[in-house]
This record gives sequence, structure tokens and C-alpha cells, in this order.
Amino acid sequence: MAEEKIHYMTEEGKVKLEKELEFLKTEKRKEVVERIKIARGFGDLSENSEYDAAKDEQAFVEARIGQLEKMIRNAEIIEEKDENPHVVSIGKSVKFVELPEGEEESYTIVGSAEADPFEGKISNDSPMARSLLGKKIGDEVSVQTPGGEMNVRITEVG
Repeated sequence: MAEEKIHYMTEEGKVKLEKELEFLKTEKRKEVVERIKIARGFGDLSENSEYDAAKDEQAFVEARIGQLEKMIRNAEIIEEKDENPHVVSIGKSVKFVELPEGEEESYTIVGSAEADPFEGKISNDSPMARSLLGKKIGDEVSVQTPGGEMNVRITEVG
């Protein structure tokens, strides 16, 4: 059997996943089962779009439950270690400026379970994060992006 992937996350991120899992198991499952029961009452299941939609939603909910259980089971909590506060690591925020002298950007590097680019949280598996991890303030880093290579200088780690 293949080794399961470790999911890095903050304690806050794990709690958020546990709450979502609890909601899906206790409330959403019941809601979907009720929708299926109501849709069955509409008659012929072969031409019943409400039934099909409810069954699709049930499959989605069950898949998400399985995914969340696996992520929580394989969670590794990111500890705030200040061994070297100037080195980029998972759980830290990093500011950098695109070279030559472009805009400053800031991201927090988190595990894939918590990644949300719209909130400035990027996955440690992303090309950007992989390029920045282990680097320190003042380092110039070349980052491969879908749009091509980008060079940045790290200005702050926190």
C-alpha cells in the first residue's frame, strides 16, 4: 500500500477541517438523505432529475467526508519554531519584491489543506512556496510560474 501523504496545517486549520467534517456527517448527510427520499416520491427514477441531483450530491458529500478524514488522520501540525526567524518555512509569512523593483507581495506558506490564494495563503507544494522555502531575508530567488520565470528578493519573513 502506498504511503499516505502528510498534510501540514496549523492547529486552527485542523479545527476548521474537523468542524466541516462534523457538519457533513451530522447535518449535510441527513439533508441529502431527505432530498433523496422526497425525490423518490416523484415517481419514475429513470427520468427523475431531482433524484439524480440528490444522488450526485450524496456522492460528493461522501467523497468529501473521506477526504477530510484522511487529511485529519495524516495531519502534522505546524509548530511555531523560532530556530531561525529569518528563514522561510511552513507557517511563516514572507514578503518579497519582484525584480527588477516591481510590486511587493506577501504570502503565508501553509499546508495544501489550508491553501487559499485569495486570503494570501499558498500551499507548500506550490512552485512559489517550493522556491522560497529555506531561503532567508535578502536572498534573490528564481521562481517558475505558469507565466514563466520570475525573480524575487525576499524582504521580510515573519
